[in-house]
Amino acid sequence: MNIANMIDHSLLRPELTTDDIRRGCEIAACRQVASVCVRPSDVGLAKAALSDTGVLVGTVAGFPHGDTRTTIKAAETRELVDAGADEVDMVLHIGRLRSGETAYVYDDIAAVVAAAQGRVVKVILENAYLTDEQKVTGCRIAEQAGAHFVKTSTGFAPGGATLSDIQLMRAAVSPHVEVKAAGGVRSLDTLLTLHEAGATRFGATATETILDDFAARERGDHPTTAAAPSGSDY
Repeated sequence: MNIANMIDHSLLRPELTTDDIRRGCEIAACRQVASVCVRPSDVGLAKAALSDTGVLVGTVAGFPHGDTRTTIKAAETRELVDAGADEVDMVLHIGRLRSGETAYVYDDIAAVVAAAQGRVVKVILENAYLTDEQKVTGCRIAEQAGAHFVKTSTGFAPGGATLSDIQLMRAAVSPHVEVKAAGGVRSLDTLLTLHEAGATRFGATATETILDDFAARERGDHPTTAAAPSGSDY
């Protein structure tokens, strides 16, 4: 099992400096994770830092609340693609989903998918604010609109990924749509539990801790007890 290939190393906290972003990209390249996920203004920096490493550059649209106008989300996505983004994690309009305005939610996602021009689009539901019925509806709309992933959380809401949510989301979409867990994925045990339930990508800030623990277990050593970084796990 290649754990690194399942991790999107998160570099989204607002206080991160340019040096923090560069260091995060170094970690991502060294550990050969799937991608970094950076703030929109950092896409160019990350693209340059990760050139020829095989690590993808991901970013966010409509983040973290999802309530920007659809035209703005689409324009943001086009600009991010032009800057070099390989993947886009968008936040759907949470309030409109809660209001039952499914046509609006569909059009919002479809516009971003079109603007991404074939790049991977992950749709963040922000499950902490949704009922199970709304989560299922959001997942199904995301699939219908052409998204490649459905995702639990931004990492900035009151709650993050849970086992029950991963199971629910995996059952709500077709096999070709993947599930990303984010928010609270701070340990290898959590990652493995959620992977068994159907998640195939994980947003994490605790990347080094998770991968060090996995390497130690592979060697038969005791797992690391190093503390995971504080802050949100996107």
